[in-house]
Amino acid sequence: MARTDRLMRLMDALRRLPAPVTAARLATETGVSPRQLYRDIATLRAGGALIDGEAGVGYRLTEDPALPPQSFSQLEIEALVLAVGDLSHTGDATLEAAGRSALARIIATLADRQSRQAMHTVLRSFRAPPAEFKLDVDMALLRRACWEELALNVRYRDLKDCVTEREVWPLGISYSDRALIVLVWCCMRKDWRLFNASRIEQASLNGRSFRPRRVPLLRDYASLQRR
Repeated sequence: MARTDRLMRLMDALRRLPAPVTAARLATETGVSPRQLYRDIATLRAGGALIDGEAGVGYRLTEDPALPPQSFSQLEIEALVLAVGDLSHTGDATLEAAGRSALARIIATLADRQSRQAMHTVLRSFRAPPAEFKLDVDMALLRRACWEELALNVRYRDLKDCVTEREVWPLGISYSDRALIVLVWCCMRKDWRLFNASRIEQASLNGRSFRPRRVPLLRDYASLQRR
């Protein structure tokens, strides 16, 4: 592999993989020996890359505006544009706007040739528009509660029109053409529940945190779905 290609692959791995990244993982990703990896890290540092490293922990890249922008293949550009365009099918205008804003910033950093490719993509997704549903719950609040692992008090109306109030731990949000579903851990039932967001009549933070339970609960839920 050419030296330039090898260094670009290493930069891509440092940007893409969750930090800190071990030397063994980076060596595998770039297809080089650990000794060559250490030399490549030194070369990138000499060229201005801000790479922190700690023995037994791994490496972490700090992006610097002086570094060359990220580069994408034509198919990667098509995939990004297609994915952001598909956000219109979620029915969540705020999420769609965030995706378009992020895509615009990415395109702005690309070389001229790649920017033109982004403006003339050929892949499209055609689906029926999502069903319209009224939401009383604040989606920004739900997203924040998921991200920050904050417990919620909710009032929920089920399919039988029975209303209950309970504490839940919001774990994730799923979009489909017909519904917006919130996966929660229900503290009252001591079990996972799938809440239709349109049936959440009220939600508020109660000041309690369930950190760091979110990831283990999601992992256990996914395991149950595979059985």
